[in-house]
Amino acid sequence: MSINDPRWGGRGGDDDSGGKRRPNQGPPDLEDIWRDFNKRLNGMLGKKGGGSGDGGGGGGERPQMELSPKALGGGISIIAGLAVLVWLLSGLYTVDASQRGVVLQFGKFVETTEPGLRWRLPYPIQSHEVVNLTGVRTLEIGYRGTERNKVLKEALMLTDDENIINIQFAVQYFLKDPTEYLFQNRFPDEAVMQAAETAVREIVGKSKMDFVLYEGREQVAAQATTLMQEILDRYKTGIIISKVTMQNAQPPEQVQAAFDDAVKAGQDRERQKNEGQAYANDVIPKARGTAARLMEEANGYRQRIIATAEGDASRFKQIYAEYAKAPEVTRQRMYLETMQQVYANTSKVMVDAKGQGNLLYLPLDKLMQAAAATQAHGNATAAPVDAARVARPAAAVSGDVPPQLDRGPDTSTRDLRSRDRESR
Repeated sequence: MSINDPRWGGRGGDDDSGGKRRPNQGPPDLEDIWRDFNKRLNGMLGKKGGGSGDGGGGGGERPQMELSPKALGGGISIIAGLAVLVWLLSGLYTVDASQRGVVLQFGKFVETTEPGLRWRLPYPIQSHEVVNLTGVRTLEIGYRGTERNKVLKEALMLTDDENIINIQFAVQYFLKDPTEYLFQNRFPDEAVMQAAETAVREIVGKSKMDFVLYEGREQVAAQATTLMQEILDRYKTGIIISKVTMQNAQPPEQVQAAFDDAVKAGQDRERQKNEGQAYANDVIPKARGTAARLMEEANGYRQRIIATAEGDASRFKQIYAEYAKAPEVTRQRMYLETMQQVYANTSKVMVDAKGQGNLLYLPLDKLMQAAAATQAHGNATAAPVDAARVARPAAAVSGDVPPQLDRGPDTSTRDLRSRDRESR
């Protein structure tokens, strides 16, 4: 019965004008409310009750519907069945393709389930946990979020040459065994951080500062990956290290200025060394080439002088042998050959004919050119000057003329003298 019911305020009986309750007669009776509730409940459960009574004393009694224990038990069983069904359905769960399910029975591992729709015994008998295997997880060591947000407790490390450096790196990893990840270690992610810091400290402690800061950063990351994996496998964490990335490596801020000066000095030293090496590479080969050339020229000169000396010695021996056989003939021949060599390199000759004070000028070069031109045109009218005739005036100058060449004045010489005077 609701508050807006027209029977609200009645006394539980019908009025005198037709059996209906009179309005505004006070609150309803609790018995009427209870009977109405039992009626509605029995109607829902399919039960019916008999008897009727008059609440006002003037008419017949209204039928009373009482809730029997049997009906009450049937309703409770239905509710209990629905609750059991809901409880059983609570054991359903879904595992994605990148995940694995781990089923626990009273907190103890039972099995690992594959992707798909799965069912287990409901709580508290069994429970499950879903673990993502393919998702890459990132762990930052030495900083948080950005490189400026440093964590010096993790970043400061000591090198082999007793220098302090600030290293920031990130570790990426994923899971390979959900059972080991959940049950072998209490805090596996913290184990990864500790293993990463331990591995990097060990590698940095065995390396020089310049190696860690410059040329060895990739090697340090590779060695740290291997060493971290060994540590995590030893602890059975079920984790695989994917990659270690060196974010930043530099000396502490307190000595950054001095370190920059040292780096610049080292760079200047390397630059000057490279320049000196380039200059040496340019000069040394040239000097070696010049030295080799001089050595070859000296060797060639030596061989030429030796060969010339040996040839002159051999020629002298041969001439001496001929001279021993015919001294006069050999002497004349040597004289003629010598004069021929002398006049072959001379184009003008001045001759004093018999000491008469008249100089004879012999333009040998012009005579030879004229003779060559005459022969070329086929108009040669005079024989060439004999070598003995040319050599005769020179022998007069030297004062040592063989008796075979002293035959008196030569007509060709007179003609040349006259021509020279006419030209003057």
